[in-house]
Amino acid sequence: MRLSARLIATAAFAIFLMPAFLLRAAEAAKTSAGDEKAVDSSTVSAAEPFAFLPSAPRPAAMMAAAMPYAAGLNMGTPKVELFLGYSYVRAVPTLAYGNRLVWMNGGSASIAYNFNRYWGIVADVGDYTNSKIQFTGAYGATIDVDQAKGGALSYLFGPRLSFRQHERFTPFVQALFGGVHASEVDIANCTFSCTLLPEENVFALTAGGGLDIKIHRHFAIRLIQAEYLMTRFQNYDTGTSAMQNDMRLSSGIVFRFGGSTAPPLPPLPPLAYSCSVNPTAAFMGDTIAASGTAVNLNPAKTPVYTWSVDGGVVTGVESTAKIDTTNLAPGAYALKGHVSEGDRPGENADCTAQYVVKAFEPPTVSCVANPSSVISGDSSTITATGVSPENRPLTYSYSSTSGSVSGSGTTATLSTVGATLGTVTVTCNAVDDKGQTASGTTAVEVSVPAVASKPMTSNLCSIQFGRDSQRPTRVDNEAKACLDEIALDLQRSSDATIAIVGNAAAGEKGAKKLAAERAVNTKTYLVSEKGIDSSRITVYSGSQDEKAASTTLIPAGATFDATGDTPVD
Repeated sequence: MRLSARLIATAAFAIFLMPAFLLRAAEAAKTSAGDEKAVDSSTVSAAEPFAFLPSAPRPAAMMAAAMPYAAGLNMGTPKVELFLGYSYVRAVPTLAYGNRLVWMNGGSASIAYNFNRYWGIVADVGDYTNSKIQFTGAYGATIDVDQAKGGALSYLFGPRLSFRQHERFTPFVQALFGGVHASEVDIANCTFSCTLLPEENVFALTAGGGLDIKIHRHFAIRLIQAEYLMTRFQNYDTGTSAMQNDMRLSSGIVFRFGGSTAPPLPPLPPLAYSCSVNPTAAFMGDTIAASGTAVNLNPAKTPVYTWSVDGGVVTGVESTAKIDTTNLAPGAYALKGHVSEGDRPGENADCTAQYVVKAFEPPTVSCVANPSSVISGDSSTITATGVSPENRPLTYSYSSTSGSVSGSGTTATLSTVGATLGTVTVTCNAVDDKGQTASGTTAVEVSVPAVASKPMTSNLCSIQFGRDSQRPTRVDNEAKACLDEIALDLQRSSDATIAIVGNAAAGEKGAKKLAAERAVNTKTYLVSEKGIDSSRITVYSGSQDEKAASTTLIPAGATFDATGDTPVD
């Protein structure tokens, strides 16, 4: 009885508040109608569908004009929604300290006023009762309680966001704030010390959402409403307030009031269809992509696309297709497309697009020799540069009027071994995968190798030994100055050698020995004092009638004439 009385009181409370909401809805509708005549479309911002100020609603006609055939936009939005239903409350986790809403059943009612399609404000009242209470600790048992005094009443208020993208289904989320009044809890059939829990009034909030299913313009079923419920009851042990976590599940019926029916949709204009091909010109064997664009389609119907061509093979998937030009002769052809949504004249449209199949074009090739002039026996690099207008793969080959050419790809080598002197013509050939060929030529001049002149020896300064009669083989300072210059010449020409020929006067005693010693002493100075490699110096005794040693520079490739001279070991 107490539960039924509370449900009736809740419904009466909601119905009592309804006239105020309906009055506000009528004022908003009147303002909307007046504003609709003066609003210019350029002054309406993109964010207005989410503006929830009652003084600035967006006219439904303007929204319908903007997107008349978009799903869910061509339906009216109720101004007021009244919900009546069953609610189940359970603590999460159960048996938390201070939590009085452990297992409760009851009813709830809410009334929502919608500012626009999205935003609204909700007042919610719920009435719940316990039939049993379970205690923890040493006395962990479940006992019956007096249902007439074991209930709780919630009163909450807050915003709601609805998602009206579908004509029949309306999911929503909301956050409500308010309080909970919990009655004292007495033990059933008790005559002494019967009060278990005192009466309390605490803060509460809920956050969650639900799903409404439209049955009629003024009637819907709330399939589910699931919310987190937070309360601040006192801890039974400490007496201080603490936070409790609960879950509330509701289900019931929704009555819808106010709002306007959706304006009738304007008739759809006839279908229009355009199509295009890419590329518009192709070679035989290439694939051409085709696409069609249809406008004024009816979203409630499924269009059917068909394609045809007068050359090649077309395969289509809805509004796109491909044209196979294999074995298609060069020429101009046409693609035809058709779209249909029914049998009426305005539900069919056609389009055409032209494409051309081009004849194959042969490649071109140029041929270059580097170097273009060689000595007989040398080689030249041949480079071929081929171009296919169709970007087809090319294969290269080479030939020559003399000599031999080896290599593949874009480079080859001309060998002139055994080639006739004069001009050798090299031919570069290119062929594509369709058998079309091209050729180019280049010339290489083959000449006789020039005969290099033989290097010659040169006489350097002469070393005199006649100034010191006591030491007739000594290299004096004047001679050293000459040898220093010779050492510099040998250092500058690292591949040259030197010949030293020692001589003696006819009247000198032991002339042959003196001549040899003069040559050896000259070499010794260059080796020990100037660091010249001894292998680069050859020593001779000569037959000239003079107390001197002659020096001869022998460049690489030159020959020293030692006629009349005797090598000295």
